[in-house]
Amino acid sequence: MLKRRPNRNLLVIAGLGISLALAMPVYAQTASDCAARAERAARNTTGVVGGAVVGAAGGAAVGAIVRSDSRRGARQGARVGAVVGGTSGAVRRNDAYRRTYDDCMAGRYR
Repeated sequence: MLKRRPNRNLLVIAGLGISLALAMPVYAQTASDCAARAERAARNTTGVVGGAVVGAAGGAAVGAIVRSDSRRGARQGARVGAVVGGTSGAVRRNDAYRRTYDDCMAGRYR
């Protein structure tokens, strides 16, 4: 009885076809679709208010520990923390929007 050798040509052709199908370019969506996707991504990040709240809490804790007058130090730390946290929250939100919009327009989806 003859041993049947597997048809490797068929396997190579199938592998080549699959790799070409996966390598096909993905065309970008419209600008409004990408803007909507980016806005949803930006909404999911901590914005100005969330950053200000977290910054104020952290600043109050640090200010109370560092200052000899803990009440006054907590107030000052909360003010500084709110400003810094709000600013960093706005920057994070803007970065998330820009990164998602650019990825969408380039055809890279997450």
